Amino acid sequence: VQLQASGGGLVQPGGSLRLSCAASGFTLDYYAIGWFRQAPGKEREGVSCISSSDGYTYYADSVKGRFTISRDNAKNTVYLQMNSLKPEDTAVYYCAKESSSWCGSINEYDYWGQGTLVTVSS
Repeated sequence: VQLQASGGGLVQPGGSLRLSCAASGFTLDYYAIGWFRQAPGKEREGVSCISSSDGYTYYADSVKGRFTISRDNAKNTVYLQMNSLKPEDTAVYYCAKESSSWCGSINEYDYWGQGTLVTVSS
């Protein structure tokens, strides 16, 4: 099982980025996928999640209305579209595979990607 996160970079406040999470070694259709982030000196936090069963999506309050998660099972890829980025969005972003088809707590994610750095700064 592998998860490869990409798409991070340096962007000005108000800008946009799209992160991709390429999955391999398992059938993406059967599992929920989550995005998490960790800023320097802070704990890892959940950002968004998409279930596999009914398209349910979860967003942290801090990103609601600005970020959109989507999945393309045919391409084995999950995306995180990030708009109206703020300096406080600066962090390493990780995608992770849930152990079931539903979005659960952080302890229920069993495989993690390596992370991609997002820096929001002028």
